[in-house]
Amino acid sequence: MGEIVRLQKYIAQSGAASRRHAEELIAEGRVKVNGKTVTEFGVKVEIGADSVEVDGKKLEPVLKKYYIMLNKPSGYVTTMSDEFGRPTVVELISGEIKARLFPVGRLDFDTEGLLLMTNDGDFSYKVTHPKFEKEKTYIAEVGGGLTISGLNRLRRGIKLEDFTTSPAAVEILDSKAGRYEIKITIHEGKNRQVRRMFEAIGTKVLSLRRIAIGEVELGNLPHGRWRHLTSHEINCLIR
Repeated sequence: MGEIVRLQKYIAQSGAASRRHAEELIAEGRVKVNGKTVTEFGVKVEIGADSVEVDGKKLEPVLKKYYIMLNKPSGYVTTMSDEFGRPTVVELISGEIKARLFPVGRLDFDTEGLLLMTNDGDFSYKVTHPKFEKEKTYIAEVGGGLTISGLNRLRRGIKLEDFTTSPAAVEILDSKAGRYEIKITIHEGKNRQVRRMFEAIGTKVLSLRRIAIGEVELGNLPHGRWRHLTSHEINCLIR
């Protein structure tokens, strides 16, 4: 008898999606177990015995797990495909790793820097779910309008349209000709959050680069290149 797991975990283990995205696929009626569409989250399947399909494609649990760090360039979307034909981060690793890897969280189209990719849905869940509170650190170049009172608003937590941020760690690294280089650490990682935070205090982000997630740092990884995470880095991200 094979191991029995929840359906969304099976989908995550197959590398088809993160566990959270797997729940969306189930709710949308895109998952079949032994030929029958399933829309409930409580279903369990036996590895090696039950057949699971997503959008008509049969899934197989992945035995080898990959955990990589990519230095994402600007101009790439962090999705598996793009309806507008824009380049995706998957193209930067395709051909070198045969497994199907997906991005862990997202970076905006115009944002550069540290992006994790994996075929392990459990790993993705532990890095991205808000309850684990993984800090994300960015270097932002911002334009004029920056004030100390504005930075202090970021440090206290600032109200945006849909939520109030947790207090951010903010440090001015450099200033030149009305532009400022700011190091900022946030907790949530909502859509375009850093850009929206600076807009809320009256300044504009000109460029943005993520340099760390938790204790794991981008370091000197070249632009557009990737490397495998070390076992220490993996443990730092999931503990």
